Amino acid sequence: MYDVAEQIKVADYFVLISGLSRPHVKALYDEIHVRLKALGERHSKAEGADLGWWILLDYVDVVIHILQPEASEYYALDALYGECPQIDVSKVTLPAGLDAPLRMAE
Repeated sequence: MYDVAEQIKVADYFVLISGLSRPHVKALYDEIHVRLKALGERHSKAEGADLGWWILLDYVDVVIHILQPEASEYYALDALYGECPQIDVSKVTLPAGLDAPLRMAE
């Protein structure tokens, strides 16, 4: 996760998430969407959800990028935002509902 507030004025944070395959990227998107929606958070239309190569969720202050390894390598967002301060996600206190274990397919 990068603090991009000073470098780009469209968001405060960019979260970069890697999925292993299209189904994995789509599953990560579904999980994030469902959990944040349950907490009352809404995003604009998800970009790329139909293809599952790179899905972008814009929550205004936080933009979430979910990418397959090939997309991550091609676009090199880590390098693009590498000068921005990084935030250790493991030290971020999550709201109730986001800290629960992931749903498992039945």
